[in-house]
Amino acid sequence: MFTLEQLKLAHSKVKTGADFPAYVRDIKALGVTHYDTFVADGNSVYYGTDHHQVPTGARYAELAVAENTDAEQFKASLRAHQQGATDFPTFCKDCAEAGIEKWVIYLDEMTCTYYDSKGNEILVEVIPQ
Repeated sequence: MFTLEQLKLAHSKVKTGADFPAYVRDIKALGVTHYDTFVADGNSVYYGTDHHQVPTGARYAELAVAENTDAEQFKASLRAHQQGATDFPTFCKDCAEAGIEKWVIYLDEMTCTYYDSKGNEILVEVIPQ
């Protein structure tokens, strides 16, 4: 079973969105099956087998997530982040402004799905391996 300390160590290697694929490989090797990240405070909940769950807790002061979703604004922010132009807090702020409530990473499928506050899928991406 993975621990919060192991997850924090893996996450400490991520400086920009460009580092994300390596991070996903690292946590998958720890036994993470999927995880949810909530934009409002940066809390992530990591899931493993046998109902194992590890929450990270809030990572920053709470952000207000816009009620209306601007998918195009979000996609532009995501592209910038993936190219290394923004750090994690900036990306989360951009997501909140664009109405993104959370994303879910499914490690078996190697996908990242972004949701708005109404639970609508805004974008499903395949994570590079």
